[in-house]
Amino acid sequence: MNIVNCDKNGINEIVNAYENGQIIVYPTDTVYGIGCDPFNKDSISKIYDLKKREGSKRFPILGFSKEELEKIVEFNIDAEKISEKFWPGQVTLLLPIRKEMAEKINNNGKLAVRVPNNECVLAILEKCKLIIGTSANISGQESILDSNECKTKIPGIDVLVNGGKITSLGESTIIDFIDDQVKVIREGSISKDEIENIL
Repeated sequence: MNIVNCDKNGINEIVNAYENGQIIVYPTDTVYGIGCDPFNKDSISKIYDLKKREGSKRFPILGFSKEELEKIVEFNIDAEKISEKFWPGQVTLLLPIRKEMAEKINNNGKLAVRVPNNECVLAILEKCKLIIGTSANISGQESILDSNECKTKIPGIDVLVNGGKITSLGESTIIDFIDDQVKVIREGSISKDEIENIL
């Protein structure tokens, strides 16, 4: 396991690892995330193995900006409003994947997408644009907020980005859009009322 800091040299190493299909653990505004290039199917398989997670559950994707995420999913009017108000931040949107992307990402349904509010991961995303953004823990175990815990609790990763202890801003609120209605699947640090107030 290569441990790097979130500085210029560290970011360069992370980008190299990403381009070579390696698995990276990094801090976000909620918990430590584990990720890779979302178009690298072999790397994604490795993350399923590391998390001991069944392959039917799709991983979320973090993006540098809404513009980057628009390349893989389709935004409706409500999703536009929510993303403008709460990104970067703790809101995850479930949106239909673009047809031309379905085969590349091996998914023809919906994708969970988000722009995180954390300087370190945004610096990584500025270079990589998109990264798998699932929590760096074994499925069913508690999420990790301290980089030291990542070393022991999720062995087998290639690169650990040392972000120290995260002051978590709480879980992201997950929003789906069903029959043109906004549906809060999980209420996190952004309340249902806050979401509804802007629509």
